[in-house]
Amino acid sequence: MADIFDVLADGTRRELLSRLERHAGEVSVSTLVTELGISQPTVSKHLKVLRESGLVAVREEGQHRYYRLDRAPFAELEDWLTPFVSSSSSRSGVQDADPASTVFAAWAGSDVGDRVGRAAADTAHSARVALEAAQEKLQGAQKRVSDKLPKWGR
Repeated sequence: MADIFDVLADGTRRELLSRLERHAGEVSVSTLVTELGISQPTVSKHLKVLRESGLVAVREEGQHRYYRLDRAPFAELEDWLTPFVSSSSSRSGVQDADPASTVFAAWAGSDVGDRVGRAAADTAHSARVALEAAQEKLQGAQKRVSDKLPKWGR
């Protein structure tokens, strides 16, 4: 489940899923680009993430790509979330907003969801950038050390 939440944390990907849901069939990348008003490479990048996570399927026709929603992962997600969002245990008889309901609302595209999703995506991106920078520094340090060591066997 963690992987699907990482994918859904991004507001652009949630909006792409919403657009695919509204079209209820195949949609071309160019149509999505026009509707969202963002660049084709950005749309394609997000569609690739959605495709790799199994949330969308693609059909290629020449140079064109047509995407459609794959509902199977959402059914699995719904099955997982149901115990958390269907409980109604309140003294007043009104269902309380528990943390799981809040999380579900966040992924469903609410205002809170955009903020939470963006924060999660920004944090994940920052962590990846920091890790890549650290790996580059480590590789540079390893190279400098190996260059300074005597060459054995020459």
